[in-house]
Amino acid sequence: MKILILGAGQVGGTLAENLANEANDITVIDSDSTRLRELQDRLDIRTVQGKASFPTVLRQAGAEDGDMLIAVTNSDEVNMVACQVAKLLYKTPTTICRVRANAYLAKPELFYQREQKKDLDSLRGFPIDVLISPEHLVTKHITRLIEYPGALQVLEFSKGLVQLVAIRATQGGPLVGHELSYLRSHMPKIETRVAAIFRKGRAIMPQGNTVIEDGDEVFFIAASDHIRSVMSELQPLEKSYKRIFICGGGNIGQRLAHTLESRFQVKLLERDHERCVMLSESLRKTVVLEGNAANKDILLEENIENTDVFCAVTNDDEANIMASLLAKRLGARKVLTLINNPDYVDLIQGGDIDVAISPQQTTIGSLLTHVRRGDVVNVHSLRRGAAEAIEAIAHGDHRSSKVVGKRLDEINLPEGTTIGAIVRHNEVLIAHDHLRIQPDDHVILFLVDKTRIRDVEKLFQVGLTFF
Repeated sequence: MKILILGAGQVGGTLAENLANEANDITVIDSDSTRLRELQDRLDIRTVQGKASFPTVLRQAGAEDGDMLIAVTNSDEVNMVACQVAKLLYKTPTTICRVRANAYLAKPELFYQREQKKDLDSLRGFPIDVLISPEHLVTKHITRLIEYPGALQVLEFSKGLVQLVAIRATQGGPLVGHELSYLRSHMPKIETRVAAIFRKGRAIMPQGNTVIEDGDEVFFIAASDHIRSVMSELQPLEKSYKRIFICGGGNIGQRLAHTLESRFQVKLLERDHERCVMLSESLRKTVVLEGNAANKDILLEENIENTDVFCAVTNDDEANIMASLLAKRLGARKVLTLINNPDYVDLIQGGDIDVAISPQQTTIGSLLTHVRRGDVVNVHSLRRGAAEAIEAIAHGDHRSSKVVGKRLDEINLPEGTTIGAIVRHNEVLIAHDHLRIQPDDHVILFLVDKTRIRDVEKLFQVGLTFF
């Protein structure tokens, strides 16, 4: 595919890296020549310097014959205008736009065609095919972690029917020190599949005789109703969370408080007075506090030692890290920290900070869903982009498809790939060798080696005989 990426920041750069490694024709546009030069030195891509919304700049980048435009600059306005210019002047088939400001997101009619005419001149609002809000995605990600105490990552497939959960195996979990086959005899009524195990950073493809060790990072797939039961096998089950403390009242902090306040006791700490006033007026049950999270006295006054989850979600990585370390030292049970700089993520996670959340990786998965070939409806980027989980729909018949009509053990899966589950007519079928794939099945796969994604996509592309 010929893809134009507008913005060479963290998301744009990470996306370019992901897509360039998959043999796409990538052009990155940014006004920062230094950043473009850094990307070009590392990746086999083309770069264009200039303002991303200018028609001349888009034409220079090849918008006239581009397949897709992904606008992820730091400016919502530039992103939206660039999509409109690309659609109206260059008839770009697919436009994807990142929008952060809730003032725009609160008016969905801004982004849709109001008159159903084929003539592009009749469009009303911004002609954006896919709208992505990082704040919404990050809020959803954090909310799932709070709903499942002890999880490192919780990913949804098939509208929530199936979930893929990453969890750290801990001494005291019944399965720790046993072979995976023990799980079935111990929980005969619970269907689950361990998709991958990461031990000391190295991927292990699970077999029935694989022994779970203390400290393993285990990815398992199960129907949503069974997630807690499986988690209890891998670590002593934590008590449900009640008290949530949010540090930072920006877009993410506000969204998070709004999402959680009806089910949890939420306190939100924000240093800006005017922002505090606005938050106290817009939030119904959340206790809004004014002050600095690096202030030990404020945290002690608010009984931080009784807090179940401390979420640091300001725009400043260093402030988030320091506030999280302080909160943990003062007795907070669990600490979730938003980290924009990907170099920090591996550095801090697993010590005093329980989970480091990368907005880039959360956003990248959503973007990749629209780039993957074949009928891919969900993509989740895992382990800082090294692994990937995808949900693909099987089409065709036994003549035109490489997977339809075949038993799972007959499918020639690329190395490092496992099928975890199949969703058929809203029924969750955990993967077993004897299971046959039928047309329109949603197949959930886990890849420990993301370089094999192209081979997986080819499996789910329909041959000419289907037509």
